[in-house]
Amino acid sequence: MSAIILGIESSCDDTSAAVIQGQKILSNVIANQEVHKNYGGVVPELASRAHQQNIIPVIASALHKANISKNQLDAIAFTRGPGLLGSLLVGTSFAKTFAMGLDVPLIEVDHMQGHILAHFIKDEETDIVPEFPFLCLTVSGGHTQIVLVKDYFDMEIIGKTIDDAAGEAFDKAAKILGLPYPGGPLIDKYAKEGNPLAFKFTEPRIPELDYSFSGLKTAFLYLIRDKLKKNEHFIEENLNDLCASIQHTIVEVLMKKLKIAAKQTGITQVAIAGGVSANSEIRKRFVEMEEAGEWKVFIPKFQYTTDNAAMIAIAGYLKYLNGEFTDQKARPYARSINK
Repeated sequence: MSAIILGIESSCDDTSAAVIQGQKILSNVIANQEVHKNYGGVVPELASRAHQQNIIPVIASALHKANISKNQLDAIAFTRGPGLLGSLLVGTSFAKTFAMGLDVPLIEVDHMQGHILAHFIKDEETDIVPEFPFLCLTVSGGHTQIVLVKDYFDMEIIGKTIDDAAGEAFDKAAKILGLPYPGGPLIDKYAKEGNPLAFKFTEPRIPELDYSFSGLKTAFLYLIRDKLKKNEHFIEENLNDLCASIQHTIVEVLMKKLKIAAKQTGITQVAIAGGVSANSEIRKRFVEMEEAGEWKVFIPKFQYTTDNAAMIAIAGYLKYLNGEFTDQKARPYARSINK
């Protein structure tokens, strides 16, 4: 019988626990923190406090939904980083204590690797997974990377943002427009009714495969500022077009570099991961590339796009097979230590 792993994710503001048996997810429970909406972004101190309140109920719920006793667990996997240190400390401490109490192995997982390895979760609907090597565009609120995936844990970042992440650009644009946090999904919603070519923004000229989104955010801010001086109703009168235009520009920047990476490496298996992979426009562009016969694409299910413990559990299972365990000295890290 395949090993049963409990995965714990607490890198930011979502407390999540998942149970996996082999590559099949038995449960994936996520507790969101609504308190941050009042502040327009994640407040680290409030996040860590909420994790302390949520972690035991969330893990109990995951075990219950999976119909698994804690004594049936073969290992505990947890997010060691990157993320908010206070939040990571809650998950790390609980994982270490739980593993010690059950006398089972402890497995550390890099959050960004977890996003990529979510593509290896199998269920009744699909068991098709990427073949090595493949490219993965990992896009979230804190990261934008093009990763060359040579094996489960042999990954090379060949392109990354030199400043802001694409997800942050979405959220900041939404904040400029007066939309509530998190704003990325709302940009996507309103963009569906807008003209993506209504407003032009200069795309950043960054060498090689790296990205930059800070200039784009500034250009968007200046456009709104100047237009509001002439018409105080400019945003409400042009909301859909503004959302469609900024989204089109961000996605265009992402896709151009990814296409260059695919051409340079000769790799045609291409995946996307991270919270921004839920965006409908980028999913559409991926599908178009496959329909044109350019790529074989892998797009995660929506429940595996944002921060979740299922991706930590599958990474933990793959490490378990290799006997890659950690010890009680493991400490969380805020920035990724993987190159």
